[in-house]
Amino acid sequence: MSNVAIIPARGGSKRIPRKNLKPFDGVPMIVRSIKTALDSGLFAQVLVSTDDDEIADLARASGAQVPFMRPAALADDFTGTAAVIVHALEELHRQGSDFDYACCIYATAPLLQTRFLQQGLQRLELHPDKSFAFSVCDFGFPVQRALTLDDQGALSALYPEFRNTRSQDLPPAYQDAGQFYWGRSSAWLRGDVLYSTRSLPVILPRYLVQDIDTLEDWKRAEYLYAALKAGGELQ
Repeated sequence: MSNVAIIPARGGSKRIPRKNLKPFDGVPMIVRSIKTALDSGLFAQVLVSTDDDEIADLARASGAQVPFMRPAALADDFTGTAAVIVHALEELHRQGSDFDYACCIYATAPLLQTRFLQQGLQRLELHPDKSFAFSVCDFGFPVQRALTLDDQGALSALYPEFRNTRSQDLPPAYQDAGQFYWGRSSAWLRGDVLYSTRSLPVILPRYLVQDIDTLEDWKRAEYLYAALKAGGELQ
């Protein structure tokens, strides 16, 4: 079996300009994902899919490969991750490289740990009927008890049928942790649905999860990283 890591990293980012290149604890953010992928020993190739020359140069200098540039049509605000992975796999095939498994690793995942990447591959290998295995974490409070605002700005229950149900009686719900997505290459190319019964969870503790879309997200990730680093929990 052969595996490829694909790290999507387009140049444009409106809420955090150039966030893939922005230093995080003194190191450009994308370099952390590249290093984790390389250090894991799981991949025959670590590839960065980008439309940006500066990102491409940094990726190559950090040990990743950039065998092609991503077309502008796949580097806008509306292109989904799956389309980027499919494009990368198709380009690799045209260049004579095929892989059994492809793992999408986000460029902005500074809390990513090798042990969870290993778990994802192991889970997928043990379940040949499944297409994907990816990082998730549980919500800190039952989503069935969520609140929303009505047209007048007053609070109301998002799921009124659970308004009087005790929290401990509700099943846990999980969210995409936004770190990595292992998939069989055939499943990516076939267009299998990621959020479906064809996927397996790799459950992460909430303190290792922080999506980074805003400056507030970035600051919280820095606090988490500093605490984990001080506690010796980063691997």
